[in-house]
Amino acid sequence: MWERFHEGHAHVTMLSICWTPHHAPRAAPHDGRDTGVSATAHPTARRPLRSMLLALVAALLPLLAATVLTAPVAAARERAVPAAALTEVTNFGTNPSNLRMYLYVPQSVTPNPAVVVAVHWCTGSGPDMYNGTEYDTLADRYGFIVLYPSVTRSSKCFDVSSPQALRRGGGSDPVGIKSMIDWVTRTYDADTDRVFATGISSGAMMTNVLLGDYPDVFAAGAAFSGVPFACFATTDGSEWNSACSGGTVTHTPQQWGDLVRNAYPGYSGPRPRMQTWHGTQDDVLRYPNFGEQIKQWTNVQGVSQTPAATDTPQSGWTRTRYGGTGDQAPVEAISLQGVGHNLYAQGMASRVLTFFGLDKSGPAPQPQPGACKVTAGVNAWSTGLTASVTITNTGTTTVDGWKLGFTLPSGQTVTGGWGATYAPSSGAVIATNVSYNGTIAPGASVSIGYQASHGGNSAAPAAFTLNGTACAAG
Repeated sequence: MWERFHEGHAHVTMLSICWTPHHAPRAAPHDGRDTGVSATAHPTARRPLRSMLLALVAALLPLLAATVLTAPVAAARERAVPAAALTEVTNFGTNPSNLRMYLYVPQSVTPNPAVVVAVHWCTGSGPDMYNGTEYDTLADRYGFIVLYPSVTRSSKCFDVSSPQALRRGGGSDPVGIKSMIDWVTRTYDADTDRVFATGISSGAMMTNVLLGDYPDVFAAGAAFSGVPFACFATTDGSEWNSACSGGTVTHTPQQWGDLVRNAYPGYSGPRPRMQTWHGTQDDVLRYPNFGEQIKQWTNVQGVSQTPAATDTPQSGWTRTRYGGTGDQAPVEAISLQGVGHNLYAQGMASRVLTFFGLDKSGPAPQPQPGACKVTAGVNAWSTGLTASVTITNTGTTTVDGWKLGFTLPSGQTVTGGWGATYAPSSGAVIATNVSYNGTIAPGASVSIGYQASHGGNSAAPAAFTLNGTACAAG
């Protein structure tokens, strides 16, 4: 249907371009007769008029051509799928495992939109993922496109185990999903630097696989109740790996990282960031898989396995961040105490968007400074202190909205502050800009401060990050 529509308009475009030069030159003799100018009596008068008309046509022709060329493209884009409705797309490209493709395009889709690939669980489907999560309503708010792959094999589980699935371009489900992404980016001129994957259970495992197979395609992923890349690997055609699901497959971080790197040998570009969620009482994909994912993706990212920040964003949750303390750290892990396999709940998708950098208007995540410097001084007394902190943007890019991360020495608790909001009050703290000081131009500085109680250690924090980027201490 799409191809026929496009070809029909291509034909109209060619006719429109051919029509203009054939008809425009006839305007000059017509104008001459209307003004009483005779072609034989006034040969010199006709030439300037014809020259002027031809010059006008020559100037207008590129504009007309551009109009007739772009109009069908815009119309085709609008008619690719209906807006604000889940729509199945067929014939989207190479699809070795016969996946189905469902797409949600919001009414207010942004120019060059981001793409979120939302991958369903075993026994589920693309429409189930659409109905069971809130990515579509978030797309309505922020203007990105949501792609829902759907399995057709009897198990309704994604292939995360075969040798074909565990290498770039090897075949099976990852190749079909990559074709879907290519179709979306072509049709909607989507931003290829802002393609993300998220999934639940089997979809979480596929999220790990997609980020391993196609590190050049995905900017980040979020996996709910998953396992590391290649943990489910089998060679006997089985879809299930009991050792992995039982949490007994363990490797060193280097070994886990090598499994990812071997999926795309020779690739040396940036790697996608990873957010992983797991319940401590998961009886389907046991909790040790959570720690193995952390080992794998910190190694892939080349960051320490020691958390840069630890907090409790919600009762019963423990969040650790690796390689940075900001909302878009290289690796973020959320452990849910006492929660089983079906941990996904409403509200979690918003946290995923924060990690992806899509929870704000505009075409790109919060800018990262090229470099930064932080100086801190403390004025202490017996049980309390005040700290003055100066943030300097030493990079070349303006920071528009910032979060300063630091860890308070043991025994210190923030009791008040100025120039920023501070949370939590102890441990790994994030200071977030207020309305009047959110922009830091290159070379400019912002001063903030806080008051804290202490139990004897009144030292200033030793290290700082700005929007996840480590800063020099001054």
